[in-house]
Amino acid sequence: MRLSVATHYQSIWLRSVSSLLTMLLVSGAAVAQQLPLTIETIYDPEHRVNFSGQIPRGLTWLDSDRYLENERSEAVKFRLRAVDATTGTAQWVMDGQALEQALLKVPGMSASAAKSALRTGGFTWNPNYTALAISISNDLYVVDLGDREANTLQVRRLTRDPAPESMPSFSPDGNMLAFVRNHDLAVVDVRKGHEWALTSGGNSNLLNGELDWVYQEEIYGRGNFKGYWWSPDSSQIAYLQTDESPVKAFTILDHLPYRLEVETTNYPKAGDKNPIVRLGVIPAIGGDTTWMNLEHYTPTNMLVVSVDWSPNSQDLVVQVQNREQTWLDLNTIDALSGATEHLLKETTPAWVDVLGDPYWLDDDTFLWLSDRSGWRHLYRYSADGTLIGQLTDGEWEVRILHGVDKAGWVYFSGTERSPIGNDVYRVQLDGSQLTRLSMRPGTHNASFSPEFTYYFDTWSDVNTPPQVRLHAANGTPTRILAENPVNLLNDYHLSTPEFLQVVSRDGFTMEAMLIKPPDFDQAKRYPVFQHTYAGPHAQQVRNSWAGSSGMFYQLIAQQGILVWILDNRTASGKGAVSTWPVYQHFGKQELRDIEDGVAWLREQPFVDSTRIGIEGWSYGGFMTSYALTHSDSFTMGIAGGTVTDWRDYDTIYTERYLGTPQNNPEGYRLSSPRFNAADLHGELLLIHGTMDDNVHLQNTLQFVYELQKAGKQFELMLYPRSRHGVTDPQLNTHLRHKMLNFILDHLKP
Repeated sequence: MRLSVATHYQSIWLRSVSSLLTMLLVSGAAVAQQLPLTIETIYDPEHRVNFSGQIPRGLTWLDSDRYLENERSEAVKFRLRAVDATTGTAQWVMDGQALEQALLKVPGMSASAAKSALRTGGFTWNPNYTALAISISNDLYVVDLGDREANTLQVRRLTRDPAPESMPSFSPDGNMLAFVRNHDLAVVDVRKGHEWALTSGGNSNLLNGELDWVYQEEIYGRGNFKGYWWSPDSSQIAYLQTDESPVKAFTILDHLPYRLEVETTNYPKAGDKNPIVRLGVIPAIGGDTTWMNLEHYTPTNMLVVSVDWSPNSQDLVVQVQNREQTWLDLNTIDALSGATEHLLKETTPAWVDVLGDPYWLDDDTFLWLSDRSGWRHLYRYSADGTLIGQLTDGEWEVRILHGVDKAGWVYFSGTERSPIGNDVYRVQLDGSQLTRLSMRPGTHNASFSPEFTYYFDTWSDVNTPPQVRLHAANGTPTRILAENPVNLLNDYHLSTPEFLQVVSRDGFTMEAMLIKPPDFDQAKRYPVFQHTYAGPHAQQVRNSWAGSSGMFYQLIAQQGILVWILDNRTASGKGAVSTWPVYQHFGKQELRDIEDGVAWLREQPFVDSTRIGIEGWSYGGFMTSYALTHSDSFTMGIAGGTVTDWRDYDTIYTERYLGTPQNNPEGYRLSSPRFNAADLHGELLLIHGTMDDNVHLQNTLQFVYELQKAGKQFELMLYPRSRHGVTDPQLNTHLRHKMLNFILDHLKP
């Protein structure tokens, strides 16, 4: 948003005492000299500017009419309030000061332990949001919210064991809390504090209710190591038992201590043996495990990719894939007998993605997301797996299924209006009356109340930081929760990003974004910096606020460089069908599309075609390494956290796209830049965290070795104690300086 000259002049005059802006006369009119962006204003922890403003955090629906909101301030780390959705009136629930005081009343609780608990903020709520569990000094405590009018909190200690408890989860009735300790599953009675073990024999190679590295990273969600699931009636717990003994370990070193500290993780690399899993159900009060019958699958060729319960707590709903993920089975399994019933099988011409659990309706039918047509859409099935009908179709995607209300409206988010945005929709169960609820173009993220009476809409576009509004279920605006005007953006010399489309050599329309220098002159020729990711279904061109990344691109543009972001077809988000061309071979199709984008740039009179650079991290780092070893289109490249040999990466991600190395050795070799180091063109900067436990430093070092043997010069920057991302604010500031300097050195020598 830009202020008018008059309004801008007045706001500057009011702030003139701070001497932040000076007044200049241009063509007889008084205008403001705008501030330049710097690495410090974007990233430095002591000097960075908040370019995204403030929106409510922790918005969580308590029921159909009230939600929980977390207010943060310098004085109070957090303040939880229960807010009436209609009126906005709020009732105090808990804040940091009250919780700290309540913790200090617990016998034996130290002030340092209480403060540490507040800093970590690892709260686990019970289903009714009347109590929460918190881990302090390796033990679990429960905090009862008590009388909200009196602002009282009651804290009780639940466990007393030197070993830490992890992954706590309340039973649906709130009476029990399950957790994992020493790789075994246990339960504690929340009221009485009585604890009992559910499993035994767990160790570093046998995990009960606990996921290993590859299962949490590639299947159940990064950072989610919880491998157990309560039944809806709180009577049973299903859990995965993971045998890690076949999995080879990988060692990571912390080089900063005088004596190196060694970290070892079980990490199956492509072609290696996966963990062996089996699925059991055990009574919550303890007893024998009933193992689910998955014997018709080969254990070494089986991935259990989703576990859920049927609403009646009688059956497990289990999704199973083969190792190379070319098919997916949906099964129900009787929790008492372990007997399996097959409901349906998903296949595609390439791989099958896991798209979530079935959504069960009151009549025992269920909704199911599928990519079978090449586009992700909603289908309805009977309980025995018979297809009833398709609810949505077309060359667009359903991204998230939110649920169904009592009137039969199905609420979801998708891309029917634009592939670079996200909108909120509803449709009837018979597929009629498809309605878009969100109005403004951009990206809408919705969170619906339990009965689908209201939803929060967090909206932004490429020029506007996030705003939050409350809507009725039919899309009618109800209240503005945060309009979030970030007026300081007007103080910086920012460009307006332009969305463009580029047609590839074979007719595919690719989405692109161009950021020109603020003082762009059509008569000049500018160098180009391209950011890429390029991985399957991973868009970078989005009509949404990009935060610090967007400001970094603006900073580059302010240096007189065009910023170019283009989504090759396999990264475009335009249906699964657009991703399938990478099957069995990474890099080739992606580079063809990227070079078609470069060809378009070279046709523009304002582009200096002799100075084009490319940058990316993770898959984008691979793509940069691949581009510089398979193309002469780029003057320079920055490859961060790069995969240089796909045999180095984990089984589940890599084999989904390439198959196993045993079945596709040529595909692995042709997809790996390491083996083409002698063909390096352009200046290369390699960046890696030395303790990256995802894409190991080994990738970069193998590439370095091949480049050195080939006599190729390059630059290398390592970040000690950093993982797959450089998250330490000081190191990240250094990283951004290094990147900017490298860009300027080689695009604007």
